[in-house]
Amino acid sequence: MDSAKEDTEFPAHDRATEGVGILLGDPKKAVIKLSIPIIVAMSVQTIYSLTDTFWVAGLGADALAAVGFAFPFFVIQMALTGGLGVGGGAAISRRIGARDKAGVDNVAVHIFVIMLVLTIALTILGLALVKDLFMYSGAGKTTGLGVEYARVIFAGSFVFFFTNVANSILRSEGDSKRTMQAMILGSVLNVVLDPIFIYALGLGVAGAAIATVVSYAISGLLMFYWLFVKKDTYVSFRFGSFKFDKAIVWDIFRVGIPSSIEQLSLALTALAMNYIIVTISNTDGVAVYATAWRVASIAVAPLIGISISLVSISGAAFGERNFKKAQNALIYAIKVGFLVETAIAVVVYSFAPGIAAVFTSTESAAHIAPELTRLLKIMAVFYPAVAFGMLSTSIFQGAGKGTSALITTLLRSLVMTPLFSLLFAYEFGWGLLGVWWGLVTGTVIGSLITFLWAQMYLRCLVNARENENKC
Repeated sequence: MDSAKEDTEFPAHDRATEGVGILLGDPKKAVIKLSIPIIVAMSVQTIYSLTDTFWVAGLGADALAAVGFAFPFFVIQMALTGGLGVGGGAAISRRIGARDKAGVDNVAVHIFVIMLVLTIALTILGLALVKDLFMYSGAGKTTGLGVEYARVIFAGSFVFFFTNVANSILRSEGDSKRTMQAMILGSVLNVVLDPIFIYALGLGVAGAAIATVVSYAISGLLMFYWLFVKKDTYVSFRFGSFKFDKAIVWDIFRVGIPSSIEQLSLALTALAMNYIIVTISNTDGVAVYATAWRVASIAVAPLIGISISLVSISGAAFGERNFKKAQNALIYAIKVGFLVETAIAVVVYSFAPGIAAVFTSTESAAHIAPELTRLLKIMAVFYPAVAFGMLSTSIFQGAGKGTSALITTLLRSLVMTPLFSLLFAYEFGWGLLGVWWGLVTGTVIGSLITFLWAQMYLRCLVNARENENKC
C-alpha cells in the first residue's frame, strides 16, 4: 500500500485533516512537522518545571526533598493517564493508516469511558493511602510537606486524566499544533500562578500543586472546546451509539497497560533511587537527585517530542502495513535526536555550575550546590544515548507491541539502573558518586539493547513482507 495516500481515499464526509495528511505522507517530513510543535510545547513545559523547582527551592531544602518524595506518586498518576493516552492514540493511528474512520471514532469513545473509571479509582485510593505511602518511602521529617503536595495532586486526578487523554487523541490524528497551544497555555499559566499560590497566598508546597491543577484544568478546557464544541477534529465522538467492544478495549490495553507499567516502573525506580540515596547519604541527596531530574527533563524534551510523534507516525505505517516506512522513520528520528541531544549535553555540562546556582540561591539550599553541579555534569553523558532507547520504544508502541516496549523499559529502569547504582556505591565504594554513575550506566546500556531489538523486529517484518512469508 502506498504510504502517501491522498485525502480522496477517505469518504467525502470523512475527509482527512491536514494532520492526517502529514501522518500518512513522507515519514521524514512527518517526523519534523509533527515533532517541532511538540518539542516547543515540551520545552516550555519543562521550563515551567524548572521554574516550579525554583519557587519551591525558596522554601528550603526540606521543601525540595518533599517534592522529590512526592514526585514518584505524581508519576504514578501520570503513568495511568499516559498509558491510556499512548494505547488509545496508537490504536487510533493504526486505524487512520487502515482508512477506518468508524473505527477511529469508536476507539475515541472507549478511551473516555475507560478514563472515567480509572479517574474515580485513582482519586479514592490516592487520597486514602497518601500518608502511608510517604511514611514507608523514607521521607522522614519531610513527610508532612510531601503529603500536603500529593493530596492536591491526587484530588486533581480527573483534570490530569482528561487533559492528557485529549492531548493524546489530538496527537494521534497528527494535530500537534493545537496540542502545542494547549500545553504552552497550561505551562505559562503555571509559571504565573506558582508565586501567587506559594508565597502571596502563603500555601507553600501545597500552593505549587494547586497551581499545577488549575493550569492543567484551563488547558483541558481549551481542548474540550475543540473536541466537543467546535468539533473540527478528524476524530468524532458519538456517545449515544456507544457499545462496549472487548476487541477495542484489548487493542487499547495491549499498549496502554504495558505503557502504564513502563511509566510506573520509572516511579518505582525513583522510589528505589530515593531509598538508596537516603541510605548512603541523607534527604539532601534526594533534593539533589530530584532537582537534577528536573533539569534533565528539559534536556530530553526534544526526544520526548520526537518519540510522541513517532508513535503516531509508526502506528499509521503499521496500519498501512508499510514496515519500511516505519523503519525509515525510526532511523531518521534517531539521527535527529542524537545530534540535538549531543548539543544539549555540551551546553548542560558547560553551564552546570550556573544552573546549580539558580536552584540553590537560598541560604538553606546553598550547601547542596557542589553535589548538584557534579550530578548535572554526570547526567549530561547519557542524553545522546537516551535517543536510541526512547525512540525505539515508540516503534514498539506504534506497532501495538506494548509488551516488548515494557520489557525494554523494565530492564533499563527497574533492573539496570538500581543494580549499577548499588554496585558502584557499595562494591566499588564510590558512595553517592556511585549512585550517579550507576544511573548513567544502566540507562545507556538499556537504551542500546532496546535499539538493537527494535532493529531486528523491523528488519524481520520488512524481509517477511518482501518475501511473502511470516516474521
